[in-house]
Parts: sequence; structure tokens; C-alpha cells
Amino acid sequence: MQIVFHIGANATDGERLIKSLLKNVDTFADQGIRVPGPGKYRKLIRETIMAMGGELPAPGTRETLLRSILDGGEADRLVMSHSIFLAVPNQIFDGGVFYGNAEMKVSSLAALFPEDQLEFHIGLRNPATFIPAVFEQAVIPDIGRYLAGVDPLEVRWSELLVRIRSAAPRARLTVWCNEDTPLIWAQLIRELSGVDPLTRITGGFDLLAAIMSEDGMRRFLAYLKSHPPQTESQKRRVIAAFLDKYALTEEVEEELDLEGWTLDLVQELTRRYEADVGRIASLPGVTFVAP
Repeated sequence: MQIVFHIGANATDGERLIKSLLKNVDTFADQGIRVPGPGKYRKLIRETIMAMGGELPAPGTRETLLRSILDGGEADRLVMSHSIFLAVPNQIFDGGVFYGNAEMKVSSLAALFPEDQLEFHIGLRNPATFIPAVFEQAVIPDIGRYLAGVDPLEVRWSELLVRIRSAAPRARLTVWCNEDTPLIWAQLIRELSGVDPLTRITGGFDLLAAIMSEDGMRRFLAYLKSHPPQTESQKRRVIAAFLDKYALTEEVEEELDLEGWTLDLVQELTRRYEADVGRIASLPGVTFVAP
């Protein structure tokens, strides 16, 4: 079986993505793809991994999990999503390491499904916006204490991905930038589901509908109907053009009101993030989804 786990650096987009996937459950089921609701597996998998304590699972654990998640049914591909699987916001920098528990979480999940094809689909995010966002969700009041000695300028998603690859070398990694999601939303649905390329899907514009004005969305859909794009790249250029004109400011712009978060720091974090993304795109064993 193919076991797919989505991990996103933007919890809001992660929830939207699973909702878009759930709109296609009947279509996916016809191809042996199951997308259960998050309540079926998030707590169950978390508690199972905690009980393992870094050790191998008891015999029969995989079968018990799948029986519960799939309600006794069968699947060729099981798709799950959990934005905070690697760590809750409070613990992202525990011990002075960026996602220090990632190896344990990933290797434990691989141990639960040893004979299955495991896939991790990971959305990345510019540390300039990621760190303020997760700090706001944490209950630690001081940013210095929260970072536990980690220099924001040294946060590298590429290093985390290398650690994940080392902890689960048989797993496949598919990654993308959160900043690109409006342009690649439909492709992400297809990447996660593994659906046949010719299959029509629902929800490909869900994110656009959330970040674009109603008038802009109507005009966008009308334009697509009267000027059907011939290629995916053409469609993405149209999306970019309409977002440029009709995006809701409060949905696409973030206020970075964090002590010490100067414009110079934000620009340097962004520059390093873009360089890091360039490295990620060439990492062996990693599929990078670009717009």
C-alpha cells in the first residue's frame, strides 16, 4: 500500500488542502485511493508513536491501525494530513534544534508501515513569516526563549529534509513552497492523491476562492471559460495576473509585528530562504513542485 502523509508549514493551508481532497472521496475511491477524515487517524497515530517510545511497534500494530483508519475497508493508497505531526508550535525549537524530534517521528511512522511505500508531502515556508506565525501560536511569551538559542538566520529547510531522508531512506519526499500554493493548488491535490492525470478533480481553485475577492473570482472563472488555457503554465500565468489585481490584502499580506524583526532581517531571511529552496530543488530523492 502507498501511505501518504502531508505535513505543511502553514496549518491553515493544510486544513484547506485536506478539505479539497475530501471533496473528491468518491472519485478517488474508484481508483483505490482513500482519504479518511482527520479524526480517524491524527490522535490515533500520535498516541501510537508516543507509546512506541522510539522502539519498534508491537506485532500487528499496522493491521490494527489500518483497520481503524479504513473502517475495515481496503485501499491501494491512503492519504493523510497533519500539519503539526513533526511538532506542535511550542516544541518546534526544543533543545535548540529546528524540529529536533523529526527523526524520531519519521522513523517511527516508517516502522509502523515497514512494507508499505511511504510518502511525505511537505509544504515549506519563508522563516521570515513562519517563525512569527508559530511563535504567535505558542504559549512561550519571549521570542528568545522560544527559539532556544536557534539563530533564525541559520534555519534551513534543506537540512531538515536531509535529516528526514536519513531517518526514512525508503520514503519519497515531495516538497513545495507555501508561497506558491495559489498557483499549484490543483497539482498538489493530484500529487497527494496520486490520481490518474486525466481524472477530473474538484477543489482545484479552493485556495483562490479564499484569498481573492468574489468579483475577482467570478471574473477569473469567466475568463477561463472564454479563454481556456492550453497548458498548465498558461493557467498559472492567468492565476497570477488575477491575484495581482483581485487578491484580498488581509489574506496575502502578513504584518510582522515581532520584537527584533527588522526589515533588514526579513530581507536577509528571505534571501537565504530562496537560496535554500534552490538547494532543495536539487536534493537527491526529493521531488520539488514549482509553479
